[in-house]
Amino acid sequence: MINKINKYAGVVLILLSFTACKTPALVQKNEDTILAETFNGVKDTVNVAKVQWKDYFKDPYLVKLIDTALVNNQELNITLQEIEIARNEIQAKKGEYLPFVGLQAGAGAEKVGRYTSQGANDATTPFKDGKENPEFLPDFMVGAYATWEIDIWNKLHNAKKAAVSRYLATVEGKNFMVTNLIAEIANSYYELLALDNQLAIVKRNITLQSNALEIVKLQKQSAKVTELAVKRFEAQVYSTKSIQFQIQQQVIEAENKIRFLIGGYAGTIERDDEGFVDLTPDVVHAGIPSELLANRPDIKQAELELAATKLDVRVAKARFYPSLGLSAGIGYQAFNAKYLLSTPESLLYSIGGDLTAPLINRKAIKAEYYNANAKQIQAVYNYERTILNAYVEVVNKLSKISNLESSFDLKHKEVEALTESINISNNLFRSARADYMEVLLTQRDALESKFELIETKKNQMNAFVNMYKALGGGWK
Repeated sequence: MINKINKYAGVVLILLSFTACKTPALVQKNEDTILAETFNGVKDTVNVAKVQWKDYFKDPYLVKLIDTALVNNQELNITLQEIEIARNEIQAKKGEYLPFVGLQAGAGAEKVGRYTSQGANDATTPFKDGKENPEFLPDFMVGAYATWEIDIWNKLHNAKKAAVSRYLATVEGKNFMVTNLIAEIANSYYELLALDNQLAIVKRNITLQSNALEIVKLQKQSAKVTELAVKRFEAQVYSTKSIQFQIQQQVIEAENKIRFLIGGYAGTIERDDEGFVDLTPDVVHAGIPSELLANRPDIKQAELELAATKLDVRVAKARFYPSLGLSAGIGYQAFNAKYLLSTPESLLYSIGGDLTAPLINRKAIKAEYYNANAKQIQAVYNYERTILNAYVEVVNKLSKISNLESSFDLKHKEVEALTESINISNNLFRSARADYMEVLLTQRDALESKFELIETKKNQMNAFVNMYKALGGGWK
C-alpha cells in the first residue's frame, strides 16, 4: 500500500514539474542609458545641482516663501501620505511569506437524527459509566492554527522587493515634486517682481503723458496745434491708465498663486522689487550628462519603477510553478465545557502539506505574465524617455540662458536710446520742429521697450531657476 502511495506521489511530482517547465516565451527589452559626453560640446567639472537651494537663491524673501511651502503645500503633503501607503505595502508583502498564526474559539450545539450513521454510533457507544451519549450535543473548542506558504521560487520575496522599489520610487517622486515646487515658487516670485516694475513704469509714464497733455492744451490755446492733437494725447493717457489696472489684476493673481503654493489664504507677499532690472544670475555650471542619472529624481523614479516591473515579471512567472503550503493546528474540543481541557481525551492536533500547480486552463496566469512583461517594456521606454527629456531640457536651457543674456544687453541699449528720444521729441515739438505724432509714437515705443526689458529680465531669471531644476537641484 505504501509503495502505491509513493508511486502516485511520484507521478504527481512529475506532472507538477512538467507544468512548471512550460512557461510561455517572451520578447524582452533592455534599457539603453548611454548619454552624450557633454552638453553642447562643453565639459564642465562643476554641477550646480549639488548646491543646496538656500545657497542657490540669494533673495531672503524668496527663501522664506520656499521654506513655508515645503511645510504647508497641500500637494506635497498628499505625496508624503502616498509614501506612507507605499511603506505599508512593504509590510503587507513581507507578511505574506511569513507564517500566519491565529487563535480560534467557538461554541455550538447539534442534534443528529437517530437513524443516521452518526446518530446510531452515538446511541450505541457508551460515554461514561455505561451512560448513553446525550442526543443534544453541545460543542466547545479552543485552539491555535498556523498556515505557511513555502516560498520555493521566491515569488513572495520578489513581490516584497518590488514593493520596496515602488516605495523608493514614491520617495523620488516626492523629491521631484520638491524640485518642481521650489522652481514654481521662484518663477512666480520673479514674475511678481517683474509686474511690480512694470506697474511702476506705467505710473511714471502716466505722469509723463499727463504733463505732455497739459503742454498740448496750452499750445492749442496759442493756436500752435489743433484739437486733434489734444484728443490724441488724451487717448494715450487713458490707454496707459487702462494698462495700469490690467497689471494690478495680474499682481493680485500672482500673489494668490504664491499663497496657494505656500498653503495660505491671506498675508502680504513680502518682496524687494528694487533693482530687479539689475539682477544678474550667477554662472550656471551644468556638469556632464551622466550626472543626470544621479541628480534628477524623475530619472531615479523611472529607474526604480523599471526595477519593480522586472520583479513583477518574475512573480508572474513563478505562478506557473508548484506552490507548497503547510498548515497545522492544535487545541481542545469537547461537548461539555468541564471536559474541555482534559488531556489527552479532549486534545486535538493536525498537520498537513499540499503541493499544487496549474495543469489545465492557465489562460489567466498567462495573461498576467504577458501583462507583466508588457508593463516592464513600457517602463523601459519610460526610463529612456525620461533620460532623453532631461538631456534635451538641459541643452535647451543652457542655450536659452546664453541667448537671453545677449537679448537683454540689446534691449537695455534700446531702452536707453528711446528714453533719450522722448526728451528730444518733446524739445522738438515745443519748438515746432516735430509733429505731435512723433512725440506719441516715441512715448509708445519707449513704454513698450521698457516692458520688454522687464519681460526679458524675468525670462532670464526664470531660465536661471529652470536650469537648476533641469539639472536636478533643489531636493537634497
